[in-house]
Amino acid sequence: MFLKERKKNGHLIEVMELTDLFDPYQSALKGRCHYGEELQETESYQKQDLQFPSGEALPRCWVDPHYRDHELVR
Repeated sequence: MFLKERKKNGHLIEVMELTDLFDPYQSALKGRCHYGEELQETESYQKQDLQFPSGEALPRCWVDPHYRDHELVR
């Protein structure tokens, strides 16, 4: 899966482990920047700095482990 850096330069990032992307308790993931002709080294990227190539934000359930806390009955 490819995501786009939204704050730095807009380059495409290939996500290496999708489980890290879907896990809301992981704030970072391993990815590879696709820029230029040579294959880049794998780096760590903060999920808060990534978005879909269309410009849409990542789903809240992928980035916030407490996204359903308001539903708890107290």
